[in-house]
Amino acid sequence: MKKICSILLVACFFVSSFTNASTRVFAQAPVKEMVDGDSSAYQTNGVISKQNLPVFYEKLKAKLTYPMSWNSGKYLNFKTWKSAAKARVMAALPTEKTVPFDARVIAEEDRGTYIAQKIAFNITPESRVLALFLIPKGKGPFPAAVLLHDHGAKFDIGKEKLIRSWGDSAKDVSAQLWVQKYFSGRFIGDEMAKRGYAVIAVDALGWGDRGPLKSDDQQALASNMFNLGSSLGGLMAYEDIRTVDFLTVQPQIDKKKVVAVGFSMGAYRAWQLAALSDKIKAGASICWMAEDKGLMTPGNNQLKGQSAFQMMLPGVINYLDYPDVASLAAPKAMLFYDGSDDGLFPTIAVQAAYDTMRKVWKSQQADNKLETKIWPGLGHVFVQAQQEAVFDWLDRQIVVK
Repeated sequence: MKKICSILLVACFFVSSFTNASTRVFAQAPVKEMVDGDSSAYQTNGVISKQNLPVFYEKLKAKLTYPMSWNSGKYLNFKTWKSAAKARVMAALPTEKTVPFDARVIAEEDRGTYIAQKIAFNITPESRVLALFLIPKGKGPFPAAVLLHDHGAKFDIGKEKLIRSWGDSAKDVSAQLWVQKYFSGRFIGDEMAKRGYAVIAVDALGWGDRGPLKSDDQQALASNMFNLGSSLGGLMAYEDIRTVDFLTVQPQIDKKKVVAVGFSMGAYRAWQLAALSDKIKAGASICWMAEDKGLMTPGNNQLKGQSAFQMMLPGVINYLDYPDVASLAAPKAMLFYDGSDDGLFPTIAVQAAYDTMRKVWKSQQADNKLETKIWPGLGHVFVQAQQEAVFDWLDRQIVVK
């Protein structure tokens, strides 16, 4: 009995000591009196006003290390890297069963040295599209170009921004004003057809014949696409690949001389297409290349969101930056032009992306196949001087061997 009492007394002592110690510890913790409306006392603030960025965005940017980049040093074999990185990107695209194109010529116009056609074909099992197709006269097969139209928050025209259409006065006038503003008054596709290229252009979802879409409705469309198991960016990439597939089965085309050319959003589409389709032999991208972190900064156009969805493949940015994806095209011949005064793409972010790609091409002894230039004094445009430089460069890479 005495032994049991002793044990109980010891236990009570320890409980009492712990309780007193705990009380002392808690008593020492300062208690801040809450003020109504002062959330900073108990939580992290949320969003930077007018920037649509979380206040902790820099910490999120720091987590982006791009582990699947060739420049990460984790890969020893270039083919192994390309296979793994390309598979990661392709996983973000819809997995569609191919269907017969079932192409039909809807209208045709003689333009002197080349023929312009409107052709309808099945681009996916769900969508039948109308393409503008230019074919040089004479004996083929001809080198060919897939032209990728821009965003511009202008949805009444898409393919018509690049190839002169006919039969719709409203579109014709709208397109003429567009090319006057951005392309020195010239239709890129028609200029290439004059130089002997067969050329095709198709509307991305929401533009031209595949509208109507308004700028403020893009987020809703993007959300609905996610809820339908797809994405705007993934669908656009897949459809661009299918456009190449359609082009390369045309009897007039030289399959060994197919290029991708685009401006702005079309530039993004062009280098992405060159990266994902082995049928593209060279690409020219004007005014869309930068490091992601350089775009995720206060004041940049990318933060507005509405025009960003087409350039987002779900999850890919956790593994590969934009120039990393573009580098999947290496060692193909690729050209990238940007303007020093382009407010959409900070020069420092553009140059950093160029440096990233340069390392990749150099690692494959193909440094001479990568052309990059920041044009002094130019903004977000693709003017005649740039066009002539691009056309000459393509001729050297594709036509003249």
